[in-house]
Amino acid sequence: MHIALIGATGFVGSALLNELLQRGHRVTALARNPGKIAPREGLTVVQVDVTDAAQVAQAVRGMDAVTSAYNPGWTHPDLYDEFLRGSRAITDGTKAGGVARLLVVGGAGSLYVAPGVQLVDTPQFPAEWKAGALAAREALNLLRKESSLHWTFVSPPILLEPGERTGSYRLGTESPLMNGDQPGRISVTDLAVAIVDELEAPRHVQQRFTVAH
Repeated sequence: MHIALIGATGFVGSALLNELLQRGHRVTALARNPGKIAPREGLTVVQVDVTDAAQVAQAVRGMDAVTSAYNPGWTHPDLYDEFLRGSRAITDGTKAGGVARLLVVGGAGSLYVAPGVQLVDTPQFPAEWKAGALAAREALNLLRKESSLHWTFVSPPILLEPGERTGSYRLGTESPLMNGDQPGRISVTDLAVAIVDELEAPRHVQQRFTVAH
C-alpha cells in the first residue's frame, strides 16, 4: 500500500515509519521540516503544514490510507487548541484528497476506567499530560461524527514505552487493558505492529481500539 504518514519524527510516528517500510509499504511522510527525516528506500518526504487542510489534501491525494500520529508537542503553549486545529485539518484534508481510510493514533486518556468515567477525568491523571489528553478525546468525539471516512482511532495502553518488537499484543475497545491490578503496557514498536496490522486488515472501521502486551 501507499500510506501517508503524519508525525513521522515523533515517538510513535518514527516506530510506525519503521514498521511500514519493513513490511514493504510505500510511505509519504508529511512534515513541516523534511530535513529531520533521513532518506530511506520506499520513503518520500513532502513539506506540508498539517494544520492547513488544503495542503494535506494535495499531499495525500491518490494514497491508500492516511495514518496520523500528529502531536504539536507536549510543551506547546497552546497545545489543546493547536492539537484540535491539526486534527480537524487532517480529517478535512483526508476527505478533500479523496482518501477514505484514516487511522489516528490518540491517547489513553479517553479510555473508560469506570462507567461514565474516563481516565483523563480522574484525580490521578498527570497535570502535564492533561491538555493533550483532553484534545485527543475531543478529536475522537469529532471522528465519531464522521460517516464518510473509514476512520479508526487507536488508544495505546496506560504505559507506552521503548522496547523490542515481539509482534505480540492483545486488543481491547473502550477500557484500558490491565495486567491483573496493574496498568497494561506495550512497547512503541509493538504498538506500531498493531497499527499496521489494522491498516492491512481492518477490523475496527469507525471504531476505537486499544492494545497491550
